[in-house]
Amino acid sequence: MSDPRTTPSIFTRGAVDLSTLRPPAPAKPAAPSRPAPSDGAPATGTPGAAPGAVPGVTPDTVIEVTEANFQSVLERSLTTPILLDFWADWCEPCKQLSPVLEKLAGEYAGSWILGKVDVDSNPRLAQVFRVQGIPMVTAVIGGQPVEGFTGVLSEAQIRQYIDAVLKAAGVSVETPADPRLDAADDALMTGDLDAAEAAYKKILAESPADAAAESGLAQVELYRRISGADPATALAKADAAPDDIEAQRLAADIEVLSGQAEQAYARLVALVKRTSGDERDAVRKHLLSLFSVAGPDDPAVAGARRALASALF
Repeated sequence: MSDPRTTPSIFTRGAVDLSTLRPPAPAKPAAPSRPAPSDGAPATGTPGAAPGAVPGVTPDTVIEVTEANFQSVLERSLTTPILLDFWADWCEPCKQLSPVLEKLAGEYAGSWILGKVDVDSNPRLAQVFRVQGIPMVTAVIGGQPVEGFTGVLSEAQIRQYIDAVLKAAGVSVETPADPRLDAADDALMTGDLDAAEAAYKKILAESPADAAAESGLAQVELYRRISGADPATALAKADAAPDDIEAQRLAADIEVLSGQAEQAYARLVALVKRTSGDERDAVRKHLLSLFSVAGPDDPAVAGARRALASALF
């Protein structure tokens, strides 16, 4: 995802004048079911949820933002990114989005703060941030608003947005484990290739650039290709017939699974040099599929890519 500070956003229609939010007159007491917050007080979770119902939510992860405490929220954004969730009791989509935001706030353990803004109780905040529909989420970094989104997004898309905000703020954190990926990996490890394939494809449908899911799907395909093969026999056949494309591809698959990825890459690069036309293209695509198994950051893949480029051109 691109840096939120350099992409078009709702704020391109003009500067957001946050200075208009001077401390207002004391707010009138709220109804007993929604106690008036103290300065930066923790929110009580999704509308209708009991306090503390969201695992990981603490006063340092989720706060209720009001016109009265907004200046202190801006000050907190100087050191910690704030995500503002504009919502209302009557908004059904808000009830879908808010629990996901609260869950992620707990998972990220204070690397960013979720600020919940009730637009009905805080109309000036809604006006200043030009809220035209809810739910709406925007971030505040260093006292300044940046790109946000309106409507309900998938959890994967929200994670991408949060990671982009953290990157823009210069915050380095370990990305929380993705339970969808854990489930897919578990299916792969237990040999349920159909379930693993479906799970990885679902992740990629929601997050097309997810390298871990791409690698997982490539592993599923790899396991299917070697199903029923005897490694020793396959490798011997490849050694005896260096120009047998199917034998060389199977041997490369076995070498990757045996921890000899560099040898597998070299085998197929050499085959690319000896082939042409459709055969060469088939070998090239097979090699690229093996690169996907390792992932883009593997140094052996980087070297093999350069060798492949030299063989092709």
